Amino acid sequence: MRENQYQELIKKINYHMDLYYNQDQPQISDYEYDMLMQELKKAEKEHPEWVTKDSPSQKIGGVAKREAGVKVTHDVPMLSIEDVFDEEDLLAWVDKVQAMHPQAIFSVETKIDGLSATLRYSQREDGKLHLDLCETRGDGMVGENVTANALVIPDVKQVLDLPYPSLQVRGEVYMDHQAFEQFNEAQEAQGKKTAANPRNLAAGTLRQLDPSITRERGLRIFIFNVQQGPEELMVSHQKSMEVIEKSGLPVAFHRSCKNGQEVIDCIHQIAQMRSELDYDIDGAVVKIDQISYREDFPGSSKYTPGHIAYKYPPEERVVVMDQIQVDVGRTGKLTFTGIVSDRETGKPARLCGTNVSRVTLHNQDYIRQMKIGIGGSYKLFKSGEIIPKLNGCVEEPAEIFTAPDKCPVCGAPLVWEEDTADIKCISSTCPAQCARTIAYFASLNCMNIVGLGQTLVDSLIKEGYLHSYADIYGLKNHRQELIEKGIIGKEKNTDKILAAIEESKKNSPDKLLAGLGIRNVGVRTAKDIMKHFSGIQELMGAKEETLQGISDIGQVTARCIIEFFQEEENQKIMGELEAYGLNMQVEEEEVNSQVFLGKTLVVTGTLSQMSRKEAVELIEKNGGKASSSVSKKTSMVLAGEAAGSKLDKAIQLNVPVISEEEFLEMIR
Repeated sequence: MRENQYQELIKKINYHMDLYYNQDQPQISDYEYDMLMQELKKAEKEHPEWVTKDSPSQKIGGVAKREAGVKVTHDVPMLSIEDVFDEEDLLAWVDKVQAMHPQAIFSVETKIDGLSATLRYSQREDGKLHLDLCETRGDGMVGENVTANALVIPDVKQVLDLPYPSLQVRGEVYMDHQAFEQFNEAQEAQGKKTAANPRNLAAGTLRQLDPSITRERGLRIFIFNVQQGPEELMVSHQKSMEVIEKSGLPVAFHRSCKNGQEVIDCIHQIAQMRSELDYDIDGAVVKIDQISYREDFPGSSKYTPGHIAYKYPPEERVVVMDQIQVDVGRTGKLTFTGIVSDRETGKPARLCGTNVSRVTLHNQDYIRQMKIGIGGSYKLFKSGEIIPKLNGCVEEPAEIFTAPDKCPVCGAPLVWEEDTADIKCISSTCPAQCARTIAYFASLNCMNIVGLGQTLVDSLIKEGYLHSYADIYGLKNHRQELIEKGIIGKEKNTDKILAAIEESKKNSPDKLLAGLGIRNVGVRTAKDIMKHFSGIQELMGAKEETLQGISDIGQVTARCIIEFFQEEENQKIMGELEAYGLNMQVEEEEVNSQVFLGKTLVVTGTLSQMSRKEAVELIEKNGGKASSSVSKKTSMVLAGEAAGSKLDKAIQLNVPVISEEEFLEMIR
């Protein structure tokens, strides 16, 4: 590996490290991340002169955020555990330990996939241990104080009947599958974003500002180590776990093993248990039971001595393609979904603790390359242990699936979109597009018609009341029918939604533009565009070169806007919207100053004198641009209380940080 390739690898690992530890939004699987780290370690072994203290191999991935409370310095560093990926390496480590300490025995434990935390207890007047503090790992040296949230986790005992002056135990906070599924079901019912996996949701929940939210979501904890305590707990790890378990704290599954073969057997046992557990694990941890022996086997400044983790490869099952569903999205793009079953059981495939029966097939090119068809057999795994994904064809089908040449919903001809693999229905009257388009039009970030969600839109289309989003504003003419049929609900609920529809007419034109669903024109782009026009009518007559003169509007987006407004059906709908009295004209906003002209600001944390939305409005009124993410292009960051990873990134990139008071002083 050349040094420039090594530096690129570091950038890639740091990127994914931040997503996993700090953003709780991993894009690759643990296994894929581990393989990148292995590649890095190999390069550093060959070229030790390249290694710096900032290398991912020398540091723990997380940083202490500030969403949940103040930072706290650990009494005992909360380090990582070094990983191995094959049994030979694991046996070599066991042999190395027993070569130095023939009497050494080992504890083999489940490696729970959650968020690490330490509980600190101290003795009070009643002679018992009381919980003083719960801290997250952070960067291994400094974490977050999340005590208020720990107090509402049922597994966390506030009082331990143990006769010690003090005690610190480390555990893994996690969410079981049932609680995770209940959360996602509730989110789906409310039309909100669902969580990617239990680990991400557990991490975000433990960092919540509101402990009542933490209580509702049902976090759990397993203790897996005594960090600090009396001498009797610092001799044998197994015995210390027995004491902790008897005190009422749940401890991780563990088995005592005398030699390498017993260690391997236990790892196999845990692997067999994996699919039956009601929580996720990503490996097995092997610890030297005699705590005094551990310091003879230091991992590094990053790794806990006397420990090693065996990481299981991604779970994989062979499935049969039973059916291929073709649907039409809001933009007219065809989507393909494979309905699969486990080849051995005929039931949904069990992967990473969940049942999988559906897998995204992307597009016709992907289907052809993967040789996908009814009756074919394929390897299935979870990418990032989140998204089901095919990993090769095991047995080819009699025929590879071919996309239809007509829309499966409206029967209109389909077209291949130039320079893409997408197939689209271009009929503006397609019911499938209609339903999604209307629901999008009414959504929070567009016209914000509260109560008019996808389910109600589907019902109104089915009953013949809606054919386009302009028809929303004619629903008031059918009020009595709607009440009698109970489509929206009883009189009170029907009037409530009709009132919300009327109120939405007052929205600014940028909200209307965003709601039209023009390709490449989202909420932010719509707002930027309408700063350059007096209203929707002027925009409808704009030329391509005029649109391309707007910052961040390229040829593709400009063409999408022009083609949308040139279509006869869309012109008719725009006329109807205007006739219904929707606000088409941009009100001239009073620009307070140009203090932020040409500058991009990011708002983070909780502000005391205004909301974040109000801060964004002030930035724009004073000539600036508000962004949601910090980068080298960010001019400054406005940071309030409990500012999180955005503040950390600003400091890392040397982006100026201003307080709320400084911000207000600048615009006065």
